[in-house]
Amino acid sequence: MATQKLNVKYAVLLPIVLIVTLFLWCVPTSFFGIDALTVVQQRVIALFVFAALMWMFEIIPNWTTSLLVIVISLLTVSNKGISFLCDPKFGQLVDYKSLMAAFADPVVMLFMGGFVLAIMAEKYGLDVTMARYLLKPFGTKPKMVLLGFLVVIAVFSMFMSNTATAAMMLAFLAPVLAVLPSDDKGKIGLSLAIPVAANLGGIGTPIGTPPNATAVKFLAESGYEVTFMEWMVRMVPYVLIMILFAWVLLQFFFPFKSEKVVLQIPENTKEKSWKSTVVWITFIGTILLWATESLTGINSNVVALIPLGVLTCTGIFSKEDIKEINWSVLWLVAGGFALGTCLQGTGLAKVLINAIPFGELPVLLVFLIAGVVCYFLSNFISNSATAALLIPILIVVAEGMADPAAANNASFMALGGTYAMITFVAVCASIAMLFPISTPPNAIAASTGLVETKDMAKVGIIIGVVGFVLGFFWLTKLFPFA
Repeated sequence: MATQKLNVKYAVLLPIVLIVTLFLWCVPTSFFGIDALTVVQQRVIALFVFAALMWMFEIIPNWTTSLLVIVISLLTVSNKGISFLCDPKFGQLVDYKSLMAAFADPVVMLFMGGFVLAIMAEKYGLDVTMARYLLKPFGTKPKMVLLGFLVVIAVFSMFMSNTATAAMMLAFLAPVLAVLPSDDKGKIGLSLAIPVAANLGGIGTPIGTPPNATAVKFLAESGYEVTFMEWMVRMVPYVLIMILFAWVLLQFFFPFKSEKVVLQIPENTKEKSWKSTVVWITFIGTILLWATESLTGINSNVVALIPLGVLTCTGIFSKEDIKEINWSVLWLVAGGFALGTCLQGTGLAKVLINAIPFGELPVLLVFLIAGVVCYFLSNFISNSATAALLIPILIVVAEGMADPAAANNASFMALGGTYAMITFVAVCASIAMLFPISTPPNAIAASTGLVETKDMAKVGIIIGVVGFVLGFFWLTKLFPFA
């Protein structure tokens, strides 16, 4: 079966993607019906479509597509690319340094710091220790154990990889699932708690999930700074409300038959030493610095490098540990940033926005269309890729509507402006959890064999709709950014 899928990808899908890309690359610019379009901008359109289709079909790994985007951009639309292609007469070129800088963007560094903390937490047993003590207060009543799992997974997902959190918590949950009666629907609810909480929890911090980081980056570039703490103050309450809703929903659909659920989380057997003490202090200190950015003045991206500095100079984080960093996620995010740089640097984003009459559309409709498109795409391709595709364009749409001279400026600002629109899109990427393919935590839940796709879709669509509606009102009316 796996070989058959590979054959379909390489024999059918890949040629289709290449043909579509080459067609868009080679046709006259007049084909697009945009008067101001340059040849360089046309190439970016072709590259954008190439990335979207490759990410959608996953013909090659997503991070590989991102790397290709950067390389092709450097060769064909940068000021240091192939000379006969990168002639200024073809249109405004992108500074090659800005494209290469995508690999070391401050937000990529923010994520790297988060990965370092997660790796060290696992290596020295911080994750097991925290899970043990955080879940203990919830006792053995099934509904409270379910709530405990939802809350703890959500908290972990705010600072660790959603996938790593889901995998770790499944390891704790597996023995429980094995001993519960086969006809106890609560087993399904516990299994689904893993992806639901992991996906929702990531919304709580800028490092919780790549779409958040993408939103923060493009907001900052547009002059809308969001500190780590500002994000948490607004989004953690939203996460908690959604977690409580998910708790009620899972109990409604999958009531427990058993009267007692006992979690056997082992004690931390990792060696206690000065190294583990340093890791604990660094872990807590980093989170405190992130939370007090407005007081210390230390940017959260800078704070993210402190653990790397402290733990490497003490010899705790070794060259072997570096291999554990999820470089594929970092490169995926970097490719999305590079695509955004191409859209902005060539002037294509503004050309497209001018060509599409967003100024004539009701602001509410623009918000809803942006959110729905993001939610829909995120169910089929990675939420990181979706955010990388949409946010660079939508930030220009938002800036246009934020212009005091814009006809719809008043109604746009009344809905929270650029902050609300871009953050809402990031939220929509994270609440997409309809299918096993939608997110890695969903796939992990499906691997238990207890969750049918129809159950996942049933819970996913309800959480998606409620999360969409609550997210819209939360960010535009109830708790908007300043």
